[in-house]
Amino acid sequence: MEITLLGTGTSQGIPVIACSCAVCNSKDEKDKRLRTSALVKSENTTICIDAGPDFRQQMLKENVKYLDAVLITHNHKDHTGGLDDVRAYNWVHKTPMEVYARKDAIRSLKSDYSYAFEEFKYPGVPRISLKEIPYNKFKINDIEITPIEALHLKMPVVGFRIGDLTYLTDANFVSEEEISKISGSKVFIVNALRKEKHISHFNLEEALQLIEKVNPERAYITHISHQMGFYKDVENELPDNVFLGYDGLKITV
Repeated sequence: MEITLLGTGTSQGIPVIACSCAVCNSKDEKDKRLRTSALVKSENTTICIDAGPDFRQQMLKENVKYLDAVLITHNHKDHTGGLDDVRAYNWVHKTPMEVYARKDAIRSLKSDYSYAFEEFKYPGVPRISLKEIPYNKFKINDIEITPIEALHLKMPVVGFRIGDLTYLTDANFVSEEEISKISGSKVFIVNALRKEKHISHFNLEEALQLIEKVNPERAYITHISHQMGFYKDVENELPDNVFLGYDGLKITV
């Protein structure tokens, strides 16, 4: 199993286009982040977790020729705003794209992309087959997935345990029951927006506390804002088994 961090950044905070801070102007490519997303590949299946506004760019960058499904963690636009671009895979595969989401996110997607769900569709609109994520294990081809329940302030978000890998983003609370589902993961990927406390995301200290509870062999931080600081500096501050994620990072599990 391999996971690629397609994007490790966030729309949170000052837009980069209007920001003159040192991190936003860094020459280090690891300080340049697209919106958070990941690609999971087994021998026979390729799944994208989230399809934010940078989805098309991320698919082109990684040369993703075939995509079996998209998993949606929650219905914020930085995680769903690029879903229209699945139409390219519709054209190649001649089938609708399977998109898995919880009931509230499905309602949002039907509203945001209403033109894709009309009875009489305009030619060329994306073809999407919406499937509700259950609360127990489910499979997409040869990949078995355990949903992980978390909160993004008061909004439910879904993380995913896939074999020895767990991926969780945009959370600031995980119950002990859900932590028990994560425990035993060899690789744990979790969000940390910045060092300062935030109302709806883990900060770095909180993410490290959760990582310590889960006790994985390796952990990676994602959904990072420019307020975190330079990659080279933060990476040196982390425990030996924790790493700052960056766009394009490939992790084998």
